[in-house]
Order: sequence, then C-alpha cells, then structure tokens
Amino acid sequence: MTAPVREANRILDRLDAEARARAEARLDRVDAGAHGLDLASNDYLGLANHPRVIAAGREAIARWGTSARASRLVTGTTPAHHEAEAALSALTGRDTALVFSSGYTANLAVLTALSGPDCLIVSDAHNHASLIDACRLSKAEVVRTPHGDATAVEEALRQRTRPEAIVVESVYSVLGDAPDLAGLLELCARFDALLVIDEAHGIGVVGGGAGVAAALEDHRDRVVVTATLSKALGAQGGAVLGPAAVREALVNTARTFIFDTGLAPAAAAAATAAVRLIAAGEAPVAQLAANRRALTTSLGIAEPAGAVASVPMSSARAAVAARDALRDRGLTVGCFRPPSVPDGVSRLRITCRGDLTPSDVDTAAAAIGAVVAEMG
Repeated sequence: MTAPVREANRILDRLDAEARARAEARLDRVDAGAHGLDLASNDYLGLANHPRVIAAGREAIARWGTSARASRLVTGTTPAHHEAEAALSALTGRDTALVFSSGYTANLAVLTALSGPDCLIVSDAHNHASLIDACRLSKAEVVRTPHGDATAVEEALRQRTRPEAIVVESVYSVLGDAPDLAGLLELCARFDALLVIDEAHGIGVVGGGAGVAAALEDHRDRVVVTATLSKALGAQGGAVLGPAAVREALVNTARTFIFDTGLAPAAAAAATAAVRLIAAGEAPVAQLAANRRALTTSLGIAEPAGAVASVPMSSARAAVAARDALRDRGLTVGCFRPPSVPDGVSRLRITCRGDLTPSDVDTAAAAIGAVVAEMG
C-alpha cells in the first residue's frame, strides 16, 4: 500500500525541517525508559517503590477513586489533600501548604498570583523553565541576573521602588550548586522583597530531608517555597508553602489552582507517606549523601549540593554517544544538551540515589569513568 502524500503546509514543513536539524546535531529527544541500573530518574530516595508509599496510594484509590474529579474549589478536595499539606508544612517548617497537580503548575501559580505589571521579579539565569514561564505570564518587569551573582541581584533591587521578588532554586538541577539563601534573604529584608525558592531538588535531599529553606528562621514571612512531589517524594504533584496570606491568595486567584482538576488523591496520599518516612528518619537521606560523595570522588568531579551530579562532555554528539555506550553496559544516565542547559554545555546527568548499594556505586563509577575517558 502506497503511503499517503502530505499536501504542502508551511507549519508542518517548518516542523519537519527543525526535526531534521535536531537529528543532525544530535539534539533530538527520545521517549525512553530505564534500562539496567537506573541513575537517571528523579526518584532520589527510591520511595516510588517503597511498600508504605505504594500502600498509601492504593488505600486512597480504594477510598476516593483514581481522580479528584473536579477543581479543588468545586468537589475536588479530599482529606488526602489536607493531610499532604499538613505533612509538607510540618516537614519544611512553613506555616501553610497548598498542593497542585504538578510542580510546574505550582511555580506558575505563585509568580502569577503574587506579582503583576506593577511588580519586579529578579530571576537567576539558571532557573528552571517553569519559573521562566511563570515570570513571562506574570506580566511583571523581569530582571534576569547572572547565575549566583548576589551583587547583580542587589543592584537590580536598588534601582527599583516597586514591589519585588527574588526567584531562585535551592539546588540547581544542572550544575548541582546552591545559592546563598541567607544572603538573599537579607537583601529581601533590606529592600522589602519576597524570596521565592524552588525546592524541587532540595526537599527530601538536603537538611535531613526538610529542604534548604527549612534552616531560614529570620524574616520567615518573606519566604515562599515551591516544591514538587514527583522527585524525592516518589509521587506526583507540586506544592506552594509559606505564610497563610500566600495560601489564601493562591486559592482565590491562582489560575492553575482554580481552573485545574485537583491532584489525584492517590498521589497526595503517596506523598504524605513519603514525607512521614523522611520525617521519621526511615528514608535513605544520609545514604544518598554518602553515595553522592563516593560516586563524585571516584569520578573526580565536584560534589553537588543535591542528588544530581553532572559530567561535562565535549559536545552533544559525545554526550549522546556516552549515554548510549553506558546503556549498552547496563547503566542508564541522563543526557543534558542544549537548549535544556543554561550554559550551553552538554553533560551526562547522574542521579546519586539513596537506595543504591555500595556495589551499585562502584559499578556505576567504573562504567562512567571508562566511557567518559573514551568519549568525553
């Protein structure tokens, strides 16, 4: 049977040309699953397969079904949502929490609801795409400062007199570094600004699992935290944590809360079970730190602040070849390439999970070291 001939279409023609260009530069993405030893997923503590987390999700499905069925403001709120919010607040030391269907929608909510055309947002150059999109949707004036440059942040604040927010991540997912949150919070106090911290890679990993922001006691009403439930907590969804006034504003004005079906009760319940394991010291938070130290020391790379380490590669083509070679050896690692990397450098992305055994770490270090030496 002859394949149908597609008629001319300028949009589809452009998409075809862009796809060919990506493939030629080895920048095309593939929808791939894990293979062998998994050092690519965001399940930092291995809790997605923990019996108590699974049991909590099953029990929630049996009680409330597979869906929230509606917006949280209609009939979509269940006790599972309130329990997750209470558990997250207790773990992080924030006054209140509000869960969303994803970390992405949580970030969109907080910046669009708390700012507007009369506001200024100072955003770190390495912030996640969800924060970048949130800045754009907020309609605020946005100043993008060089990564980790507190002096540039101060200068941006000094030149404005409108309501302001500094937006950073507690642990950056590509370089694995962390900002000086205490120093930024002092700037917020001096210039009457809010500090919005995306803890996607901090909660469950840093500060005994409570996240980086949990240590910030001074000026606590100036701190707003966003988080994902889909990484160290092994579930799905997102959250915004902070003063009661922030939660009230989000419930009443955040479009990604008001007009979105609520987080599935099973995901909320699973996240609650994961939080309780972390709070009780029963999750491998300390083992993650030990594995991270052992793996990065063996590879001779800098130890990151969170769970993800990265190995710079000479090109996108070399990064893809190394990823594929490691897959052939039974090891799955991530592969960061433009435009996903803020500095344009392709990298192998390695998740130093807390549920890896010492033997797993040794195997991974040996394989990655050999492949990088050959192809890096």
